Amino acid sequence: MSGHNQFALLRQRRFLPFFIVQALGAFNDNVYRQAIIGLLFYLGVSDEQRSLYTTLAPAIFILPYFLFSALAGQIADKLEKSRLIVITTTMEIVIMSLAAIGFITENLPFLLVALFCTGMQSTLFGPVKYSVLPSVLKPEELTGGNGLVEMGTSISILSGMIIGGSVFLLAGSHGPVVAATAVIALAICGNLAARMIPRVDAGDPDLKINWNPLPESLVVLRMARQQKAVRNAILGVSWFWFVGTVLTSQLPNYALVNLGGEPKLYLFALALFSVGTGVGSLLCEKLSARTVEIGLVPLGAFGMTAFLLDLYFARTGEASVQNLGVLAFLQQPGSVRIVIDLIGIGLFTGVFVVPLFALIQSRTPKAQMSRVFAALNIQNSGFIVAAALLSLAAHQLLHWSIPQQFLALAIANAIVAIYIFTIVPEFLMRFLSWVMVRTLYRLRPHGIEANVPDEGAALLVCNHVSYMDALILSATIPRPVRFVMYYKIFNIPVLSWIFRTAKAIPIAGAREDPALMQRAFDEIDAALAEGELVCIFPEGALTKDGTMAPFKSGVEKILERRPVPVVPTALRGMWSSMWSRRDTRLGRMRVPRRFRATVQVVAAAPVDGHSTDAPTLETQVRALRGDHA
Repeated sequence: MSGHNQFALLRQRRFLPFFIVQALGAFNDNVYRQAIIGLLFYLGVSDEQRSLYTTLAPAIFILPYFLFSALAGQIADKLEKSRLIVITTTMEIVIMSLAAIGFITENLPFLLVALFCTGMQSTLFGPVKYSVLPSVLKPEELTGGNGLVEMGTSISILSGMIIGGSVFLLAGSHGPVVAATAVIALAICGNLAARMIPRVDAGDPDLKINWNPLPESLVVLRMARQQKAVRNAILGVSWFWFVGTVLTSQLPNYALVNLGGEPKLYLFALALFSVGTGVGSLLCEKLSARTVEIGLVPLGAFGMTAFLLDLYFARTGEASVQNLGVLAFLQQPGSVRIVIDLIGIGLFTGVFVVPLFALIQSRTPKAQMSRVFAALNIQNSGFIVAAALLSLAAHQLLHWSIPQQFLALAIANAIVAIYIFTIVPEFLMRFLSWVMVRTLYRLRPHGIEANVPDEGAALLVCNHVSYMDALILSATIPRPVRFVMYYKIFNIPVLSWIFRTAKAIPIAGAREDPALMQRAFDEIDAALAEGELVCIFPEGALTKDGTMAPFKSGVEKILERRPVPVVPTALRGMWSSMWSRRDTRLGRMRVPRRFRATVQVVAAAPVDGHSTDAPTLETQVRALRGDHA
């Protein structure tokens, strides 16, 4: 697994054309929107007219998300997705051709009509954008794939704003023609790339479309709330858009008033935030070890708050020097701190949002995927509008300075994060287990991606070496795992809260608590019937001397009721851990003897549950473990 990285996806047809399409779409949208603002300056319209158009443009672009997202989600679930992407990019060519007429004739109302159509086209593309990824990527690739998409989107938005805003400055009187040519050329390139996307089957081809957008919007919003974790992941993504809207909308005036900069300094500040977001998005795969690691979400939230707070304290008042260029600003006292803060906010924003997208994709049924993302787009639009209105109210009514708004945003971010982690403790549980595992160990998985099924029911059998075994396995297996564990381990303080939140299944021996044992077998069978991944430790107890004990017959009872595929798995190197029985309780309280020790998790090919038994599985696990206790 360690030899893989997300950049390998950029060499594969199943991902690269889609990545190019979404990046070009974001790039072209921003070139077009900024070119409209450039045209306003080129035409020399009054400040009042320019203010009116710059206020209308975002509202016109976002309105279709409210009106048509539910319809777009239904269409995206019903149609084959590569065909739909070709349709939407063809629409983009037509719309940008209309926009080109608006540029050449210098007709601003016509450009705003085309901008509304652009918003409608983006609305149709939105649900298919993220619902494609779970169909073309393996579970262990979801985080890396989403990281690339977020990185591409961030850089495309930034570069689109810069190039779109520069068209009329560089081309002068040829600006209208250059802008018209650019938006059409980019749309054509996107359409050509879309035709390279392999076929992606429809999620629900038999879906009957409800063409009435208002009641259907309520339907998709309710659909997105069916699972608590998905519902709150959607809330987290919408909050990401809220934070981004507040921050980026204030950066122009912040760069001018508080940093004392020229207009170029605003672009520099925006670039720092955007690059930080891209880097944070790419880091998620490395930090998560190619799993859908929602434990990164609290890390991202806390990091965002910390850097937002520091940005407030870094410059609470107006700049003492004005008209600074980028180099002159960097020479000012305290400038490096502000640069680090802007990069840090962006970086942890990327760490925050990418696992949320991966969680939504991994836990939403494919037949509903596009409609759930349509609901996400509706909610995102509401949060973006709310962010703009609240920023305006804070400035006009409360007379808050921009640093004060950043302080309020930092506090609000902490409150929202605590709220989400309180009502869905799984986020915080995964964060604590992620910190524990990544602090104490270096994980080296072998055969996990190849042999653990991407979907469907399966039973993992593994040797039992330490109290950390379940956390080690969950950190290396891309899918959620239901662990069956001895009830005394299940009840260990601190770890107990983690195990309960992860829906582990406690079990006892027949002599200790026959009722608990029977409940455990019933729950295991129910989990397998639901297509979940279940892991058991057939030795029945932790090893006392580092050797493996014989496998008990419980695994055979499970397979008698539900003969699912069985994946032999072995832990190597955990016997020297402070959490094994090699240490006494007092010994486990001291510093680990092998801090950041290397631990291997090895999986063999699945075996047929109909034709295996406990001794056979024991032999396979012993062979996998070898001499590495």
